[in-house]
Amino acid sequence: MPTELSKGTLFDPKLVTDLITKVKGKSSLAVLSNQTPIPFNGLKEFIFTMDSEVDVVAENGKKTHGGISLEPVKIVPIKVEYGARISDEFLYASEEEKIDILKSFNDGFAIKLARGLDIMAFHGVNPRTGSASNVIGDNHFDSKVTQKVEFDAAAANDNIEDAVELLTANEYTPSGMAMAPTMRSALAKLKDGNGRKLYPELAWGATPSSLNGLSVDTNPTVSANSNKDRAIIGDFASAFKWGYAKQIPMEIIKYGDPDNSGKDLKGYNQVYLRAEAYLGWGILDPKAFSRVTDEA
Repeated sequence: MPTELSKGTLFDPKLVTDLITKVKGKSSLAVLSNQTPIPFNGLKEFIFTMDSEVDVVAENGKKTHGGISLEPVKIVPIKVEYGARISDEFLYASEEEKIDILKSFNDGFAIKLARGLDIMAFHGVNPRTGSASNVIGDNHFDSKVTQKVEFDAAAANDNIEDAVELLTANEYTPSGMAMAPTMRSALAKLKDGNGRKLYPELAWGATPSSLNGLSVDTNPTVSANSNKDRAIIGDFASAFKWGYAKQIPMEIIKYGDPDNSGKDLKGYNQVYLRAEAYLGWGILDPKAFSRVTDEA
């Protein structure tokens, strides 16, 4: 390992693997859906729609056209970054201490990256500013998924059943559900006619990975930035994909004012750590999802 990391140095492959592993554990979308490598120039997923059913053909009978439509969904990675100032003593630290600092930075970046993926893909928001992102546009669940159920805490179980019914009407079967803590709490409070909890596995803040055989993940990102979503349920396994470009740049900046704070690094005996990642995602069919929301 070099004694100093220069601009443009990439994360060590082991750190990249560790980073993505941590992202998968902290992002609801990464938990519930399939990850695929995304090239820098993006990729296309082609969605076939068969317009008719199969046809019975008699011996020597005539075959007819069934019809097909093909619509591409392009998944284009967008760049996200995170940076932080640390003491320039980092430059003179031993190799072991540098590795510890980079591992700590890697851990923190993984948490922010996981949270950022959910916030961007769920709500189309720039995680840092909390505002809608022109870069993301309408490529997010709140924009594309128009099938909605109004949230009622006293009938949270019925809300989910109604959301599932919207999917089955389109011949989709849900593979998972991401829910906000508000929905988890509402389900935990439900009781049957004899006063017994319907979901005892949710008691005292527990967050199991499945309910009634359905994969679930509880995450504040579902309702981040005061969003009104309470649960998003659907076929995450086949109708949503996300991925990242494997090369993750890591910079150690020693000069200037890279975060536009008005404080020169040299003047404050600091260096700046900056990591960037390229994330892309695509909702292959919005009809494969429904949202339980408190928008009303």
